[in-house]
Amino acid sequence: MREKITAFIDSLIIYDYILFGSTFLLFLLLIVLAIVIRRRLKTALFLIFFAFLLITVGVFEGYIVMHKFLYKNSIKITYEKKLNFTKAVVLKGVLLNESKFDFRMCEISAKAYKNSTNSIKNKIYSLKPFQNMSILEYDIKKGAKREFKIIVEPFVYSKKYNIVVEADCR
Repeated sequence: MREKITAFIDSLIIYDYILFGSTFLLFLLLIVLAIVIRRRLKTALFLIFFAFLLITVGVFEGYIVMHKFLYKNSIKITYEKKLNFTKAVVLKGVLLNESKFDFRMCEISAKAYKNSTNSIKNKIYSLKPFQNMSILEYDIKKGAKREFKIIVEPFVYSKKYNIVVEADCR
């Protein structure tokens, strides 16, 4: 756990520190404002509730939205084939760096989900993939394309399935 926290802190960029600092300052400002207007109990309690909501949810959502914006990418699957004599699925695709930054590293993940004609079951199936496979690609310049190949194995599911490919880039 300590290694994961250290790796996370090492991967932070200047925009992350600005986000965390401004969120903390806004939290303090709302708390001070609630103390100043403590005579109006409902308003002060609302400000305190909103401040704690901001510090808990705002930091996480801000981090996720900011990184999706800063490290924007797109993936196109060009080839997908389930092999007959081996328990595997081969995926080939292209990763395009659409951001204004160079990517040091991208983790490309393929996740296989069960498929159903029932839309509610599909939502439930999308919460837990039955097969995961990931690869790492390094040093992708801005505007550059990188071809990749992922072999998802052992793939023993014989019914209908969907494979979703995503990339988390830094």
